[in-house]
Amino acid sequence: MRIRSGGHDYEGLSYVSLIEQPFMILDLVKLREIDVNIAQNAAWIQAGATTGEVYYRISAKSAKHGYPAGICTSLGIGGHITGGAYGSMMRKFGLGADNVLDAKIVDANGRILDRKAMGEDLFWAIRGGGGGSFGVILWWKIQLVHVPQIVTVFTVTKTLEQGRANRLIKVMKQSFPELGLKRKDVFETSWINSVLYIAGYPDGTKPEILLQGKPTMKVYFKAKSDFVRKVIPEKSLNSLWKKFLQDDGLLMIWNPYGGKMSKISESATPFPHRKGTLYKVQYASGWIDGETSMEKHIDWMRKFYNYMAPYVSKNPRETYVNYRDLDIGMNLKNSTSFSHAWSFGYRYFKDNFVRLVKVKSKVDPSNFFRHEQSIPPLKG
Repeated sequence: MRIRSGGHDYEGLSYVSLIEQPFMILDLVKLREIDVNIAQNAAWIQAGATTGEVYYRISAKSAKHGYPAGICTSLGIGGHITGGAYGSMMRKFGLGADNVLDAKIVDANGRILDRKAMGEDLFWAIRGGGGGSFGVILWWKIQLVHVPQIVTVFTVTKTLEQGRANRLIKVMKQSFPELGLKRKDVFETSWINSVLYIAGYPDGTKPEILLQGKPTMKVYFKAKSDFVRKVIPEKSLNSLWKKFLQDDGLLMIWNPYGGKMSKISESATPFPHRKGTLYKVQYASGWIDGETSMEKHIDWMRKFYNYMAPYVSKNPRETYVNYRDLDIGMNLKNSTSFSHAWSFGYRYFKDNFVRLVKVKSKVDPSNFFRHEQSIPPLKG
């Protein structure tokens, strides 16, 4: 059984099966109820709701409340939080998973459990341990955060000629003075309109567009991710740009860490990429002609990923679980072992992988909930 609620499934594990046939899909897209309680600074949200819908419903109740989750407004909130859920406010408030108060999950025995009934071990595991391993999330109860009534956003565009590596180093070290930010680049708006801005909607778009839900267009891409703990040398950055420009569909996104992210323990949730992380890098290579040029782009992506190995985290080379990557390892049907799953589990969760396996062994020893990179139980 494949469980679909995420909306942005990088390897399609919620709607295809590479290791078992036949299979069924449990689609949670109709579970979209959102109940916002401003007096309690909380909201109950169903797994099929998108982040955009959650943001809109919060803003409709209060201009001073928000939730620190993803910038892509078509993300399904159910799968998003199971992987951690990072966004533009994570340096201030942490992850979406760090701001969860309760949940309702259907376990392997068909019981609907809340936080008290499931126990703290399972509640810990579902807040960042990846989707599809422990049960079917029906609801999340999220903690709302206080946002300013007016927030300020900006975009500064630079070419390589305007911002070479030596300038980039200064930017990172001196609080961005080299961006050359001018008053005309900056405008003040509400939090909900900042969501639209960051998501790339045109100026003047009404927040109601967030209620449209998930897009229906098909996008072809391959993605990978890294966490960087040491400053990349200037010489290496110059070489990096040359490699980067060899592909005609590559995108890199660098997300700065620090702040609240460094103050939360690596073991507080399964998401371990905390103190000492400078930033996360997402690499994505996209194309529009389906399988025609798929092999070319995927091959290039793998080469670029290998090229970056000296500059990113090591032992393990950390990877973000919501950017699933089957290149780093895969389960083998229902007979997977702890040692086999270690290849991807340790990279996604570091030492938290061991605890996740123990939780899995307790709540789903028969491995009912499984997929190509699910958490395996220990065999008796």
